[in-house]
Amino acid sequence: MTRFVLAPLADFTDAPFRRLCSEGGADLAYTEMVSAAGLAHGSLPTQQLLETMDGEGPVACQIFGADERDVAAATALIQRTCRASFCELNLNAGCPMTKVVRTGAGAKLIEDPEKIGRLVRTMAENTDLPVTVKTRLGLRPKENAIFEILDAAEQAGARGIIVHARYVSQLHSGPVDLETLAEVVRRAHVPVTGNGSVTDPASAAAMAATGVAAVMVGRAALKEPGIFRRLKAGEPPSPPDVEKARKLFLRHLDFLLKFRDRLAGRFPGDRIPSADAFAALKMRTHLFRYFSGCPGAAALRARFGTVRTLADGCRCVGVETSGATNYLCKVNAM
Repeated sequence: MTRFVLAPLADFTDAPFRRLCSEGGADLAYTEMVSAAGLAHGSLPTQQLLETMDGEGPVACQIFGADERDVAAATALIQRTCRASFCELNLNAGCPMTKVVRTGAGAKLIEDPEKIGRLVRTMAENTDLPVTVKTRLGLRPKENAIFEILDAAEQAGARGIIVHARYVSQLHSGPVDLETLAEVVRRAHVPVTGNGSVTDPASAAAMAATGVAAVMVGRAALKEPGIFRRLKAGEPPSPPDVEKARKLFLRHLDFLLKFRDRLAGRFPGDRIPSADAFAALKMRTHLFRYFSGCPGAAALRARFGTVRTLADGCRCVGVETSGATNYLCKVNAM
């Protein structure tokens, strides 16, 4: 049976959101991209990206980097400090973001499949976790690099490959090349996960038909963490519902505050934002998405743009609270 997994999404797939997606049927969830250089040089904010929380399902850690020494040091650190938190260690070799590519990492690695192989081998030598690669078909259409990458990764010991079935030049739009993805599945000696614009039962079924072992869902999960269970059942989305959105908003907030407390306890030497600041940032960047399609959603999004406290955000969605203590009492009573 095809598995459904949550894609690594920078600034989004932290522990609270992964837990929501796990509850929503995700069989596996990936961390945000974690900088190998940041880990190698002792960055506390980077180390915080490795944190998990109780109640999450299986979690895979994704790192990015181009320097073999940094990748080796980062892998060794993960193996030494949080090996038990993860079931897989993934190398990002496909992110097209400028700040990643200009370091030689992410999609830049597609230009050098042999280097991808060396990085995979370095990771495999420093952990007993299964090592996998996430990449794209190539830099641009008609310039496939995926089969060279597949060969290099397999020879280096990769235990799986995730293929975003687009080219780097397409970024996140344009057609997904399922025919080439199916050919990757036919040639691969390791499990293949398919990625790219899975948003509904039809697109999920089309990707599953290529023979992939797992279907990866990314941006569609941001407004519907329960999409994984729905896609498994082949069900269409439910009409937007303000009350359901409000409950999801509050549950996510509850997880955020608990996770914030965990970070404060685990990193006493770092400046962890206050509960108000921690929650307000996520409300402005993520939690408003749960109300997408509901009446007044555009106006609500504008109001969230000015939120600076937990109470402000709760009032935006019709929940009166005078602070985190009252808020948590309300959530726990639901």
